[in-house]
Amino acid sequence: MENAMQGAQYTPTERTVPTRSAQRASYDKDVVHSILDEGWVCHLGFVRDGAPIVLPTIYARVGERLYLHGSTGSRPMRMAGATDGEEPGTRVCVTVTHVDGVVLARSAFHHSVNYRSVVVLGTAYQVTDPEERSAALDALVDHVVPGRSRECRPADRKELAATAVVRLDLTEVSAKIRTGGVNDEPEDLALPHWAGVLPLRKGYEAPLPDALLAPGTEVPPHIAAVLG
Repeated sequence: MENAMQGAQYTPTERTVPTRSAQRASYDKDVVHSILDEGWVCHLGFVRDGAPIVLPTIYARVGERLYLHGSTGSRPMRMAGATDGEEPGTRVCVTVTHVDGVVLARSAFHHSVNYRSVVVLGTAYQVTDPEERSAALDALVDHVVPGRSRECRPADRKELAATAVVRLDLTEVSAKIRTGGVNDEPEDLALPHWAGVLPLRKGYEAPLPDALLAPGTEVPPHIAAVLG
């Protein structure tokens, strides 16, 4: 996919320009946001005691910020400084990837996947403002099923005390996308091997009610909406 220079753009940096297949990179904010908004799990990378660590976690985007949460005792949450700037924060890398199809080529070398990915680099800070924390936690719940935060009990004081929220501004960001079919060598096109793309899709199946659900409790509209 060519980098479409349309709409608002993130500024490329030395760290966000790919060394391979640079034509697949995009800095378009709408493209980046759409990839982030469709995903549920990100991988959070950081360095602790000189060694890299990558952890899967859920996230949510609110405007030009990503929010992640975890236990107050978790390593990245403890390492992140406060948003007031008095502490240095922790440098992180957050990635989100969607696999849209498996590309089967005639040659083993040219097998690939169609994908959409985003890399976000920056410094993560703990969110300490009560209103921002509350809004971020609602966004994390609503990210998977929109409207869910209004249809469940909010966190109580004890639960809030055990939960940390960190914020990462979307500043140094890039997307990378592969679409299309097989890129076999011309001399391999006559080989008797099937080639093509196996598209992938995700979706919800029928909801499974909790065994202790109160009798007569129906599937609410906000869940029915995501089932299509």
